[in-house]
Amino acid sequence: MTAPQKVQPEQLAPMPEDWRRALAVVAHPDDLEYGCSAAIAAWTDAGREVAYVLVTRGEAGIDTLEPARCGPLREREQRASAAVVGVSEVEFLDHADGVVEYGPTLRRDIAAAVRRHRPELLITLNHRDTWGGVAWNTPDHVAVGRATLDAAGDAGNRWIFPELVEQGLEPWDGVRWVAVAGSSSPTHAVDAGPGLDRAVASLLEHRTYIEALTQEDPETYAREFLTGYARGTGERFGGRPAVAFEVFPR
Repeated sequence: MTAPQKVQPEQLAPMPEDWRRALAVVAHPDDLEYGCSAAIAAWTDAGREVAYVLVTRGEAGIDTLEPARCGPLREREQRASAAVVGVSEVEFLDHADGVVEYGPTLRRDIAAAVRRHRPELLITLNHRDTWGGVAWNTPDHVAVGRATLDAAGDAGNRWIFPELVEQGLEPWDGVRWVAVAGSSSPTHAVDAGPGLDRAVASLLEHRTYIEALTQEDPETYAREFLTGYARGTGERFGGRPAVAFEVFPR
């Protein structure tokens, strides 16, 4: 009897590289640091422009801090975190943390951001109900991810949200891909090796949040979380530590 052959995982394709500007739109401070900042570090190193738009300030994210104190603190941590991976443009849309609603208002606000920044690559976080069918996703992540996918088209249609044109935001139909981090159905990946140490440092800037989340040493927690994820993804990317995305071409 012959031994059963080990089934090799389907390999992930390299991310498209023929772009100059990216915009990442997520719900909360720290969403990008848990999801894809090693890739962002690699992109900014290569001279690409990346901007962040946060739909909320994460003010409901720490039980021991009331929102009025928590929001400004998490904003400061997010700006410091972005700077570690070469991102200087960070915007906040001021939707209420924990109760973000999918609908025209959210789509309009994200479409406006797309028109302001004019990216070719639009990045967001898992928009599905679960994380790989195991853990339930938060309503904010679902709403923002779905609205970002829709806003890629809204941004290019002058007859959807015509008030944006009146505000001086002309349509932008230049989004070529929407890349979803944290997806259970990834299609592409980026080598995480060159940016991994900075991704860890970037996550560590959210120290107040991490210290409220776990009793572990923050640096140990951040490094083990990100390196474990990158190594696991690397099994489908030629054995190199990697960050995965589900890419929707437009």
